[in-house]
Formats: sequence, structure tokens, C-alpha cells
Amino acid sequence: MTSPDLEIRAINTVRALAMDLPEKARSGHQGTAMALAPLAHVLWTRIMSYDSAAPDWFDRDRFVLSAGHASALLYSMLHLTGYDLSIDDLRDFRQWGSRTPGHPEFGHTAGVEVTTGPLGQGIANGVGLAMAEANLRARFGDEVCDHRTFVVCGDGDLSEGVSHEAASLAGHLGLGRLVCIYDDNHITIDGPTEIALSDDAPARFRSYGWHVVELGEAANDLDALEAGIREALAVEDRPSMVVVRTHIGYPSTRFTDSPKAHGNPFDAAEIAATKALMGLDPDLTFQVDDEVAALYRTAGSRGADARATWEARLADWSGDRSAFDAALAATGTEGWAKALPSWEVGESVATRVASGACFAALTETVPGLLGGGADLSSNTGTLLAEATPFSAASPEGRQIFFGIREHAMGSIMNGLSAHGGTLPVGGTFFVFSDYMRPAVRLAALSGHKVIYSFTHDSVGVGEDGPTHQPVEHLASLRAMPGLRVVRPADANETAAAWHRAIELDGPTALVLSRQNLPVLAGTGRDGVERGAYTVHSAGVNEDALPDLVLVGTGSEVSVCVDAADALAAEGIGVNVVSMPCWEDFDLQDEQYQAEVLPAAVPTLAVEAGASLGWERWADETVAIDRFGTSAPGPEALSGLGISVANVVDAARSLLESVVSR
Repeated sequence: MTSPDLEIRAINTVRALAMDLPEKARSGHQGTAMALAPLAHVLWTRIMSYDSAAPDWFDRDRFVLSAGHASALLYSMLHLTGYDLSIDDLRDFRQWGSRTPGHPEFGHTAGVEVTTGPLGQGIANGVGLAMAEANLRARFGDEVCDHRTFVVCGDGDLSEGVSHEAASLAGHLGLGRLVCIYDDNHITIDGPTEIALSDDAPARFRSYGWHVVELGEAANDLDALEAGIREALAVEDRPSMVVVRTHIGYPSTRFTDSPKAHGNPFDAAEIAATKALMGLDPDLTFQVDDEVAALYRTAGSRGADARATWEARLADWSGDRSAFDAALAATGTEGWAKALPSWEVGESVATRVASGACFAALTETVPGLLGGGADLSSNTGTLLAEATPFSAASPEGRQIFFGIREHAMGSIMNGLSAHGGTLPVGGTFFVFSDYMRPAVRLAALSGHKVIYSFTHDSVGVGEDGPTHQPVEHLASLRAMPGLRVVRPADANETAAAWHRAIELDGPTALVLSRQNLPVLAGTGRDGVERGAYTVHSAGVNEDALPDLVLVGTGSEVSVCVDAADALAAEGIGVNVVSMPCWEDFDLQDEQYQAEVLPAAVPTLAVEAGASLGWERWADETVAIDRFGTSAPGPEALSGLGISVANVVDAARSLLESVVSR
């Protein structure tokens, strides 16, 4: 048994660290971490199942600090409970190369489950984590998957729209293993929340179908906190929200309940005074006495027996181990790629349709694969016609209907991936990738293995007009580090792109056509893996160069092939290059890049999107540097210059300009 006095001393130690980390860094957020120290203590010592010696143990409880600005709290708890995070790491808070960055980052610090920072993301990530647990438990059994997800959120999280989207879906799905704890401190940077917020949050979450526990003024009552959380844990048919009225900056005499406490207003004198008030040595920094250290290390190792028991169960488990292992690795079982479909040259297939065929076929051999669309499943190739929908009654379902919730879909996909055991797919129209861009960016930052099916990829969308026609989106996503953007030229390139998305780590954005495209000769996996390759040759001998290279992506590759044939009739030798993925082509050696795009040969890029960025690969472009127009798809493309005739004219002009130099 731990004495109440020791627990108070332990909590005050956490509060002191919450002041010391930002003070040493001269940057950070102190007040929220101080106020939440008792809650963190209860979670780490009384509630959560984890083993700090094995931070990746699959059946551990997951903890998400959605209010990521309070990272000093999370880092302090990870250090104290025995994760691989030293006191020197705490001293390096927010410094170059440290393991304690300003906001928690997945894959960077042991014990951090997701990257949080932009408010609201953590709640949606938590929904994804809980969905993964429910799905895997239903499919593989509670012998191998049986744990909880805890999320700590604040007023800022609940103000952001993504939290509303995600909470609505969580309630609909009845995610009973999800517990969110709302730090109701009534403080924002601008001042009290009342200046801009008058929501009844408990009523809102009840309307979403959540179980709500209102604890009131219980922020420092450890037994009340534990009782409220355990009440939530007892509710299995719906997610729970535990509301706690906290006081930011407590127990400071100057900054409790002050908006200033959101940052780091505590100077050395105020830190010393607050430490003295808590019974700690005001002259010491980063102080952890032996009894406090022992208390937390004991808590951190308490889950070792549960982990060992789980490992023994897994070893004796009679389930499909190959499928389970493949799911955990986010890959396929042996020979998985043989399930990929292929198409004959000359067929006419929209790449969104080809992608849908790949998704459906691979669910048999890639056990972790699941997903759907943001109310556009049939439109985006993310409808699994034979699959059971994921629902409260059937959490084993692999078809997810995200609803009209693009931002939540992207953030939930990150949580699904971070959990392990699932490989999520999410579809929407390419133009609406804007609605989920923050989540896409965090997937790229975190290296989450997710697959986006972005369809209706150009002004070929047609009559819906410029509001639905992406123009700048390719350039925008290509600018994002860590995101593989693939725009396949035909159905067989689409299958190759799926192979690559499953074979490699990190996020993949498939950018797919609404309209049918011809299946071209020479397209396939080898070329797609290299990012760009020649699909149509001028026919010159091995030592000779073509007169011109046309390079295109997606639907424009077939336009380039037709233009090359027209130019050949004029005696102009043209190579056509398909460049489905800039990022992969950039990884190739200079020799290969020079073979595909010879420096001495004029190059014309053709793409139904903004020209920005093509200057790296081409001398001139046929592109669309304006918003689209409402017209039938073929007319919109032709009217904006994406036509064989216009490409031929542009090619002639480029060749003439080269000759005249």
C-alpha cells in the first residue's frame, strides 16, 4: 500500500518537473501539466495496464495526450515510470535532437502512442486506436487483444471541429473501450473560455451516444478520479467522457486559473515559491527523491506479469498466427501479391475502379486491410461489396463507413495505423483532401502506413465545376515531406501502386481518375517502383536520342502517347515517360534519371494540374494554372489545353525554341 503522504509528494514532484522543463528550455507550457499531475498519477499507478520495459507490447493500454502542449507532463511520467527516457532527456526539453520535443511525436520517444499538437487530433487518433482494438479483438479474440484507450483532452480539443466529427462516429460505433478525460479548466490563450465558448460539452457528448461522468471539483481527489474512471471502464457498449473541473497552474498563488499559465510565466522566483508551498526544496531542480522514484518504478513494472501472461497465451494460441502476424506487420501473408488483378492492353478502365478491384482482392491476403470512404465509398473505389460493415454490432467488419467526415477519417486512420494490426484505407474526392490535410501531414510526419484513395483527380470531374475540380492539389501534396503521391496512368499501374503501398512503410496517396483510361502497353510494376519510366519509345537505335520527351502522369500519359504518334507522322521521334511518383523517381540514381530524361533532349511535361514543380523535370509544361470550369469532362480537359492537338502544338513550339537558340 502507498501512503497518502507519499502519493501527494509524488504528484508534487510531477508538478515541479512540469515547471522545471519549460523553465530550463525557456519555452513550453507549465500550467496544464501542473493541474493534471493528480490525474496522470492515478492513470499510471492505479488504472492503466502497461510495462515500461516493453513499450511496444501489443496488448498494453494506449494513452493519448490530445492536449499535446502539456508534453512536460507526459515526459515526466514516462521518465518516472521507467521508460527509456532519462533525467537528462528531461533537461533537454525542446532542444535540437532531444527525445523530448515540444509536442509528443510518435516513433521518436518511447511510450508516445501518437503525434499530437494540432488540437483535436488526439481525440480522433484515440477513436482510431479504439476502433483497431475492437476490430482485432472481434476478429482474433480477446486472448490476443484486450485493452483500453485513454485520451486526455481540453477545451481547445473540443473546440476544434475534428473532435466533433470523431466523437460522433465513436458514439455511433459504440466504442466501449475508449475513455476520454476532459480537462475542463475554462482557460484559453486569449482568456477564459467564456469569451468564445458556451457549449454544454457533457450534453453534447451524451447526444453523440457517449456515457458521461461529471466529477466536478475533483482534480486533486485521487479516489474520486479513480472512481470516475472505473465507472467509465465498466461501460462496455459506448465510449465514455469523464469531465473534471481543473485549475490551470495549481497550486501557484500567482498563476492558478490565469490564462498566462497556458505558457510558461513561472520565473525562477515563482517556481521556488510554488515548490516551497508544495513542501519541496525550492533550490533544487529536476528533483526526484528515492521514495517517489521507487513508487513510480514499481508502477511501471507492475504490468510485466500481464505481459508475460499475454506472451504465453499468444504462444499457445490456436488462431491463425500467420494472419495475425501479417496484420501486425501491416503486410500480406505469403504470396499475397498474387491476388492483385491485371488488365489487358486496350481495355478501358477508370483508375478508381481498378483501385477498388485491388482493395477488394487484397482483403483476402492482407489481413490488416480495412477502410472505406467519407460517404463516397462506391465513388472512390473503397466499397467492399461482400464485406461486413464495421458497426457496434459487428466490430469485426472491415468496411468502414466514415460518413461525411474527411478530417476525422484522416485522423482516425492515423490512430488505426499507430495501434498496429490494421492497414487503413480512406477515400474521398481529391479536391476534398484539403479537409483532411492536417491529418495527412501528421501521417507523413509520423510515418503512418495508410493508403489514401483520392479520386476524381482533375478537371475531368466535369460538370460539378471548379469547386470539385482539383488543380493545385498535386503540387501541394508533393510538397509534403514523407508522403508518397502516386498518380497511375492506367489500371495496371494502379495495381503496381497498391503493391508498393503495401510493400513499403509510410503513407501513400493514390490519385485516381474518375473517367475511363486506356490500358497501355508497357505499363507495370517495375517501372512504377522506379517512379518514372519510358512507356513509348521513338524507336531510334540504342545510341541515338529521341528528338523530344513527353512526360505525363495519370490520364495525361495516354494523351502523350497519342501526341507522340501524331508527331512521329511528321518525322519527330518522341519518347513518352510515365511518371506516377515524383518521390520514387527522386530516389533513383543519376544514371537512371538521365536515361529516362536525357539532359540533351527537350522535355515537355503534360499534367491536368498546376505546373508548379515541373521545372525540375521538364523544359516546358502543358498544365492548368487556373481554376476549372463546369462542363462535361472531356470538354473541360480539352478547353483547358489537355488535348492531343494542344500537346502537339506545344511540342512543336518547344522544338522550334530549341532550334532558334
